[in-house]
Order: sequence, then C-alpha cells, then structure tokens
Amino acid sequence: MLHFSTYEFDCPSLPNSGINMDKSFLRMLDQARSIAGIPFTISSGFRSKEHNEKIGGVKNSSHLVGKAADIKVRNGEERYVILNALIKAGFKRIGVAKGFIHCDNDSLDQGGTKNNSVWTY
Repeated sequence: MLHFSTYEFDCPSLPNSGINMDKSFLRMLDQARSIAGIPFTISSGFRSKEHNEKIGGVKNSSHLVGKAADIKVRNGEERYVILNALIKAGFKRIGVAKGFIHCDNDSLDQGGTKNNSVWTY
C-alpha cells in the first residue's frame, strides 16, 4: 500500500486486527486516495463482532470481514473530493454522514453479498 498502514484499520478492542482487511478493498482505497490527492483519515476499519455491537453497527457489517472503512471528513469540499475519488476508484457502496464517509466493496458485482447503494446517516 502506498498511502496506508494496516494499523490504521485496527479495531480499538483488537490490536493488530488491521491485518484482517481485505486486500482488494485496500487496493481500491489506496487508488481512491491517489485520485483524491488529499490524506484519508480512517475512523473505523476492521471491527470485531463485539465492538461492532457496542457501537451499534449492523449485524452484517462489511467492517466485520475487512471490506469497509469510514473516512473522516471536515467540510463539504473535502467530502466532494473524497466521494468523487471513491466513485472513480470503483466503489459502489457509499454512506455519507456529516463527519465521515463509509465505503465498502462488498457488492454483489464485486464478489460480495450486498446490492450497490448510496445512503445517508
């Protein structure tokens, strides 16, 4: 990876768990980071089942299988740049919140289990 270290994706309750991230997901995210030309700060990567339940994550969260990350955003301009880069890199599942953007590559046409979608929190 050019822009990330696996520890950036560690679950807070499970040290060194970032190594469980899906390699194709990390390649796509790294490509999006290159396209964006700005740093991506990961606020959530891999999650243990217990941590996911504790924070109210959905039961079939893509974070549980290392195919998702939440990226911090500070303002609308940064949100636009990151969203544009994620789409150009091929992400087809994106969630937008005030302070972060969720992306995952767990869609059916990418070998995953979910439909393509864009949603808000």
